[in-house]
Amino acid sequence: MRVLRVLHQERIFYGSLVDNAVHCLNKELGYEAPIPLKELSVLPPVMPTKIVCLAVNYRKHAEECGRDIPEEPILFLKPPSAVIGCGQAIVLPSQSSRVDYEGELAMVIGKACRNVTPEQAPEHVFGYACANDVTARDLQKKDGLFARAKGFDTFAPIGPWIETEVKDPANLSIKTLVNNELRQDGHTSDMIFPPFDILSMISQVMTLNPGDVILTGTPPGIGPIKPGDDIRIEIEEVGILINPVAQDPNQPDAKTTLTQ
Repeated sequence: MRVLRVLHQERIFYGSLVDNAVHCLNKELGYEAPIPLKELSVLPPVMPTKIVCLAVNYRKHAEECGRDIPEEPILFLKPPSAVIGCGQAIVLPSQSSRVDYEGELAMVIGKACRNVTPEQAPEHVFGYACANDVTARDLQKKDGLFARAKGFDTFAPIGPWIETEVKDPANLSIKTLVNNELRQDGHTSDMIFPPFDILSMISQVMTLNPGDVILTGTPPGIGPIKPGDDIRIEIEEVGILINPVAQDPNQPDAKTTLTQ
């Protein structure tokens, strides 16, 4: 099932997408007939209390970064305020001269969990989405930390929906295209720590609440983006997330310099 979060006549609700129409899942609202998708505003599909992310979780990405294979998952957080949906613009901040895309598989928590095993993890997953862990690469190197580099508003595109039926999240192709040019062509089987192991490990550290999001890491091929670009994340069985790139409108004279 493809689950969307939508706005219709000042009401926000979740619905399942079937044949370009949305069936309301919030039965208390009284919608009986499906609503044509064109009559709705599609919102970001999640409103998490937190976004928990993994760094260096693909073997080939570790190689391209010159990093050793980590012995344990490397965790960091993105703020909920960074979330945008499909079609919304990634806004490049004036503080950075190098912003990169990072296509990723997102897991959306459906049931609160703490201290679960990998075997128990699937029952706590509501579904999966495409995500882009947008990163100000120069600030990441400058700070030595991830909070500023990964935390700007619009730096967590997620969508276009939550797909609840995925056979095996550890066996999916994942691609990133910039202006229809293939930049990342990976596979979740290359993950160092597979999805359910990740969820289990995180749950040993913090309680995961319904709606929380786990970003599972990016495959090799990361690179810079600039205003006017179109970023497309495609994940097998999950969907296609598309976001344009724009410059911060509050900084009309800011320029983005692409440096390695």
